[in-house]
Amino acid sequence: MSSESFPSIIVFDVNETLLDINTLTPFFTRVFGKQTVLREWFAQLVLYSQTMTLSDLYTPFGEIGVGALQMIADIGQVTLTAYDISEFKERMSALPAHFDAAPALTRLREAGFRLVTLTNSASSPSPTPLEKAGLSQYFDQHFSVESVNKFKPAPETYQMVADTLGVDTSELCLVACHLWDTIGAQAAGCHGAFLTRPYNKLLSAPNVPTPDLIADDLSVLTDQLIDKNRA
Repeated sequence: MSSESFPSIIVFDVNETLLDINTLTPFFTRVFGKQTVLREWFAQLVLYSQTMTLSDLYTPFGEIGVGALQMIADIGQVTLTAYDISEFKERMSALPAHFDAAPALTRLREAGFRLVTLTNSASSPSPTPLEKAGLSQYFDQHFSVESVNKFKPAPETYQMVADTLGVDTSELCLVACHLWDTIGAQAAGCHGAFLTRPYNKLLSAPNVPTPDLIADDLSVLTDQLIDKNRA
């Protein structure tokens, strides 16, 4: 897509892109004895959320997350207690912001961008995870996939944001640290900005859309968004 049409509406993914899931590491280390289980759990959460959508079924993301945790425990013959589940839910609801999130969002707002979020997580009562992390005030609107009962990267999720805002998907740019998310957004007609946080890299394979912008730090990606919008 050309630089002339680069959008001023930025749609941010939330979990891992803005909020740091690595703070769950102490929980997984305590329960399973190794921190790498965090990434195994997250991969299963994404896999089964997308499986539900492909099967035309829906269960809230948080409930799939708890189910995936129990599944991994069952596979590893680890007993989860009620305390473990309670701690896990509490930690998930209070993920802190990445250090580069607030400065980048401030700069984007000052540059005139309209910012919204789109998350696989269900909506929650105040204070929301973004409110707890001190980021909610940067955004004009917050969207959850529960509105369409489908998880990203289903095209209906991105289309729902465009329809609600009264714009075409080409007027949206998704910022995410998951390539499967930018792939879905670009396939739906959006632009894609890929944030290569740890554990997230490009996939080299035929027909995989290359993100419009790529950076390993949100401040650098912000520079690119501002420069692209001004071009």
